[in-house]
This record gives sequence, structure tokens and C-alpha cells, in this order.
Amino acid sequence: MKLDWKAVAPLALGAIIYFSPAPAGLEPIAWNYFALFVTVIAGLILEPIPAAAIGLIGVTFASAMMMVPAKAGAPVVLADGLKFALGGFSNGVVWLIFTAYMFSLGYEKTGLGKRVSLLLIKLLGKRTLGLGYAVAFADLAVAPFTPSNTARSGGIIFPILKNIPPLYGSTPESGRRKIGSYLMWTAMATTCVTSSMFLTALAPNLLAIDILQKTTKLTVDWTEWFVAMAPACILLFLLVPWLVYVIYPPEVKESADAPKWAGAELEKMGKITMPEIIMASLAIMALMLWIFGGKRFDATTVALMGLCLMILTRVITWEDVSGHKTAWNVLVWFATLVALAGGLANVGFLAWFAKAMAASMAGLSIGALIIGFVLIFYFVHYMFASLTAHTTALMPVMLATAMAVPDMPMKTLGLLLFGTLGLMGILTPYATGPSPIYYGCGYISRKEYWTLGAVFGVIFIAVFLGVTYPYLMFMGKV
Repeated sequence: MKLDWKAVAPLALGAIIYFSPAPAGLEPIAWNYFALFVTVIAGLILEPIPAAAIGLIGVTFASAMMMVPAKAGAPVVLADGLKFALGGFSNGVVWLIFTAYMFSLGYEKTGLGKRVSLLLIKLLGKRTLGLGYAVAFADLAVAPFTPSNTARSGGIIFPILKNIPPLYGSTPESGRRKIGSYLMWTAMATTCVTSSMFLTALAPNLLAIDILQKTTKLTVDWTEWFVAMAPACILLFLLVPWLVYVIYPPEVKESADAPKWAGAELEKMGKITMPEIIMASLAIMALMLWIFGGKRFDATTVALMGLCLMILTRVITWEDVSGHKTAWNVLVWFATLVALAGGLANVGFLAWFAKAMAASMAGLSIGALIIGFVLIFYFVHYMFASLTAHTTALMPVMLATAMAVPDMPMKTLGLLLFGTLGLMGILTPYATGPSPIYYGCGYISRKEYWTLGAVFGVIFIAVFLGVTYPYLMFMGKV
């Protein structure tokens, strides 16, 4: 039987790390767990078996071998294993992703998604680039009021967007690069930019402000956040649809007859139907609660309420829910990744890594230290499957370490770290809530997603640092 190198390579890489001596200051349990984590990530990149299965094997192995304590420094007890393995399934973002697929199904079954898509094509469908900007501005319109990019992009944008490519003969199975791949990546990249642009566009932004206040006694309000982020984020926002068009070009660039055809298709559909009205009402209800109901309802609770109402109003059936293979597959995959990434904090690896990186920069100038802190904070997100977990685990460590540096401008550093939170969501297929949705839609291949994530990740951080740091200096923050 021929060995599959895609299966052997991750195991070999993990074994090399496991049998290498643990670095100074790092407990062997943390180093061994890191070896497992690298094995899983390598498996996700090469994907010898489905991603969900890789994640499930990873958490099961960690649980069975009692590798993860309840918190760093604590002894590992039997009860910790199962709690760790199933911990990701209690994560709200995981279920928010799942319900985003259900909203998408509702748009599809009622025909509302097709109707809205045809309207967009009728107005802007003459050029693919125009549709790209339509997607971007749709996200921007709700970003300041929706502190969950999963709800915003996964629950509002994606369910409508997925109906557009098939109208151009572009499906995950055939002709995905005609237009579908371009639109999906544009939507994903845009929501990362808008998540950094506004304080209220991403829940971890608010968490980061709270951590800054507790750690340094400094505060940042909504206006100060926007003024600091606007130059770089507005530039990136305007560039993203064009950059995707150049770097990841669609095969169909112009379709002069598309608006006329869309108009004719709308006439064939006739007047809006009752199921469409119900679906639109539920979508508007969810949007309003996401925007204004934050003090009463969690974003995931709102999504689950919408799902229940879709079933009760027969927009979708329970058979539709239970039979949605993609949604359940993504749920298992992302839940296990959330657990595995959280394990890095539990074994003490992340705190050790942040301190080691900070120590390695000793002797550098203040400017070099600031850039170093930001780059470490940004790229270490490859080890996280949650922006909230990343913020919780590393933001206090970064700020506390920086405070020990004489003359460190803490508000400048804080603003620069904060601005990366949304942008880093572009890096991997598990980097932020909408990532598994766009990765799982089938329009962007595994290799393309990892490659585009790296390319746009570098572009985003280069533009952000290149614009924001000098701008903050000019504004007197340094």
C-alpha cells in the first residue's frame, strides 16, 4: 500500500517537534501539546482527510492523553480531558456560524436571495468589479452597528451573496473562478477591514479597550478609535475589491447583457411571495437585534431565535437543518479548532511565547519595539481560532510587557495593536467567525485560501503600519 505523503508529513513534523528538547522556560507538557497543534495545522493545510475529522482526532488525542489542564500551571485531572475536547461546542461563535448557514438556506428556499441578487445585478452587474464594490459597501453600511463580523458577513452578506454566482454559471462544482471565487474573497477581505475600522464592528475591539483600561488606566472612545483607524482602513477598504480583482481575478469581467437579463428574470419571478416576506422580516429582526439589542441578547442567541422562527414559520424544516451536511461539518471543524487553540493558553505556551518574543527585542529603539510588538501580535494569530481568545490571552501580556519599557507610548501601542484585530481575520480559514463560512462554501480551494490569506495578510499589515504609525506620530500620539 502506497503511503500518502500528505498524511505522513504532518505526523513527521509533529514528531520532530515532540522529540526535540523543550525551549528554556517552557514546560514539557506545553512543548508536547505544541507538537500536536502543529501536526493538526499541517494536516489542515494538506488535508489528507476532511478538516473536521482532523480536528476531531486532534482534540480526542489530547483528551485521551490528558495533555491539557484547566489552566496554565494546574495539574491535569481526568475531568479536564472531556471538558477540553467538548469545550469548543459551547462557543457562541461556533453556533453563530452554524446558524449563518441556516439563514442562507432560508434565503435560498424562499427565493429571496435570488431576488436580491438579481436586483444587484440589474443595478451593478455590468462589470464584475462593480459587484465587488457593491458587496464591500453592503458590509460597510452595517459594520458600525454590528459588533459581530460573523453575524454581519456570515448572517447578512453571505446568504445573499451565494445566490449571485450561479446566475453567471459559476458554482463550486463548475466555473467557480468565473465570478464566485472573486466575490467570496472580496466579501471576506472587506469584513476584516471594516472590523478594524469601527470600535463597534467587532466584539474583541470592545474587549481590548477594557483590557487597556485595566492594564494601563488609559481609555479610547469610539471617535478616537475611528480617527486613528480611518486613514489606513479607508484606504484598504477602497483598495480591496480592486486588489482582489488584480491578484485573484475573475474569469468573467464584463457582462453587458447581465442587467437586462436580470430584469427579465425578475419579471419572471413576479411579485414578492409570502415566504420571501417572512424571511425578509426575520432577517430584518435579526439585524435590528444585532444592532440595538446587544444589552439584552447575545448575537448567537439572536441567530438561534431566527433559526427557531424559520422552522416555526416553515421557511425551512427540521429535515433541512439536520440534512445540511456543510453546516454540521463546519460546526465540528471549527469547534474542535477553537478547543485546540484554547489549549495553547491552558498549557502556558502562549504566555511563554509572548514573553520570549518580547525579551528577544530588548535593546531595540522604541519605534522598532512598537513595530515588533504589533507584528508578533498579528502573526501569532496563526495559532488562534478566535479573535476573542487571542485578545484575552495575549493583549494583557503584550501591554504588561510594554509597560516595563521606559518611555513606551502606551496609547499609541494600544491603538496599533487594536487595529490589527479585525485585519488578522484574513490570515487562515479559521482566523475569525466568517472564515469557515467562506472557506466552506466551495468557491475558494484550500491552497488558494492559505495563499491568499498570507498575501493579503502581509498587504493589510504593511498598509496599516505604513499609514497608521506615521499618522499617529503626526497627530501627536507618540
